[in-house]
Amino acid sequence: MSILDKAKELTSRVADKTVEFSSDEVIASTIIKAVEKQEKVNAILKARGSNYRIGSLNLGMGIPPSVTFGIWRLSDLGTEEPGEAAAIVKKGSLAE
Repeated sequence: MSILDKAKELTSRVADKTVEFSSDEVIASTIIKAVEKQEKVNAILKARGSNYRIGSLNLGMGIPPSVTFGIWRLSDLGTEEPGEAAAIVKKGSLAE
């Protein structure tokens, strides 16, 4: 097998993995897991009295796929009440 044939085969495998990741079910599962993680970490931050929360999620559909969390300071959200800020953050990140 030539180098060119190997490259074509590798390209085909990468394309297949990209299609697998872009399926609606996989994306939905990834979002659910990421939001669950966001909620758990935000609860820990709140319990420790931190002024920071995970405020945004970005899903990267590359190879490998990635989830990036954005950290926000409560005062940057226009509120000092942690419960209100967490609700604002969740609504904003899910509605986009």
